[in-house]
Amino acid sequence: MSEFASESSVPRIPLSILDLSPVPAGGTAADALRNSVDLARVAERAGYRRYWVAEHHLASGVASSSTPVLAALIASATSRIRVGSGAVQLPVTSPLQAAEQFGTVAALHPGRVDLGLGRFDIHKILRLAGTAPKPDAEPPPAPPSRVVDGLLIPPPARFRGDLSTYVHLARLLGIREEDPAPDYDTQVGAILDYLGGAARRPDGQPVTVPAAEGADLDVWILGSSPGESAQVAGARGLPFAASYHTSPGTVLDTVDAYRRAFRPSARLAAPHVVVSADVVVADTQERAEELAAPYAQWVLDIRTGVGARPYVAPGQARAREWTPAERAIVADRVDTQFVGSPATVVEGLATLARVTGADELLITTITTEHGDRVRSTELLARAWAEHAGRRVGWNAEQNQAEAVIR
Repeated sequence: MSEFASESSVPRIPLSILDLSPVPAGGTAADALRNSVDLARVAERAGYRRYWVAEHHLASGVASSSTPVLAALIASATSRIRVGSGAVQLPVTSPLQAAEQFGTVAALHPGRVDLGLGRFDIHKILRLAGTAPKPDAEPPPAPPSRVVDGLLIPPPARFRGDLSTYVHLARLLGIREEDPAPDYDTQVGAILDYLGGAARRPDGQPVTVPAAEGADLDVWILGSSPGESAQVAGARGLPFAASYHTSPGTVLDTVDAYRRAFRPSARLAAPHVVVSADVVVADTQERAEELAAPYAQWVLDIRTGVGARPYVAPGQARAREWTPAERAIVADRVDTQFVGSPATVVEGLATLARVTGADELLITTITTEHGDRVRSTELLARAWAEHAGRRVGWNAEQNQAEAVIR
C-alpha cells in the first residue's frame, strides 16, 4: 500500500535525505559507500523520513552509481526509514530493469521502498555536443535575482560545459544520436504497468514480471523544470520531487506546473511535493561556512564537464583566485545553499517550505570529513524538531519511526 494512503490531514513537514556518496579526498569509493550506510543509520535514529541515493556515472568523486544495489544495502542496514533512488535515470536504465530491481528490494523490505525516476535527455546532449559553441557571441545580460516572500530565486545559470563525458557514457550504453529518443511518459507508464501487472505484448498477451508485479513500493518523479517530468508526474498522479538545490531559479515554476497538471490516481489523491535543498549545519556560523567552502569548486567542476571530483579540504578551496566568469557559473547554487548554525538553517528551510508549499524537504549535504556530515545531519534534525515544537527523543530506544521531525 502507498504510504500516502494513510497520511493524516494534519500539516507536517518531514525532512528526508538525498545522498551522492561523495568520495572523500584521499579516500576510495568503498569509503564513500560505507559512509553512506553509516549516515543512513544516523538519519534513521534522528527521525528522517526517507533516504534516497543519487545516480552519477564516470565521476571520480561520487560513488553512488548503482542505485538499486546501494538502496538494498541501506535497507538491510536499517529497519524503518524509507529508502530509494533520487533518481534512476531513464533511459540509462530500462523500464523493465528499474521495475525488477526495485521490486526485488521491496520484496524483502515491503512498505519502505521509493522508486524515484529521472529524465536524462542524453539524445539532446548528443545533439548539443555536435554543435560548436560561438565564443564570440555575447549572451544577453542575466535578469536580476528575485526574492519571493523571503526566498531567493536567482536567474538560471547559463554555461556550456564540456560534454565529452556524456558522449562517452552514451557510447558505453550503445545510445546513438540518430536513434529515436524514448518517450518519457511511455517509459513511466511501462514501469507502472510492470508493477501493476498490466504489461502486455504487442499481440495483447500478458507479460509476467514476478520481481515487479505487486511490489509494495512508491513511484516518484524527480524534475528541475516545468517541462516533461513535472507534466508526467502530475498527469499520472504521482508524487513529485522538485530541485531547489540544482535549479533554484526554476523551482517555483516547476512546482506550479506539477500542481496544475495533477490528476488524482489510485496511488495519490492530491499533489505531493518534495523540494530539495543543499545544507551545511555546524555549531557556529563560522564553522559551517568553513565546511561549505569547497562547494563552489565542486559545482564548477560538475557544470564545466570536469565532473564531480573528490571533495577537497576547505583550505584548498580558498587557494586560488576565481574569475568573474567562474563565479557566474556557480552563483545560483552557492547563493542558495543553506549554510550556518542550526537556527539559521532552520529559518531558511522553513521559508523554502512555506514559499514552495512543500510537503517534505529533501536535504543533501557534502563535507570533506564524514564526521562533519553526520554532525550536520544530527544538528538539523534536532533544530527542526524544536522548530516544530516537538520534543526530541535522541536515542535509538526512544525514537519511533519518523517521530522526531514529523
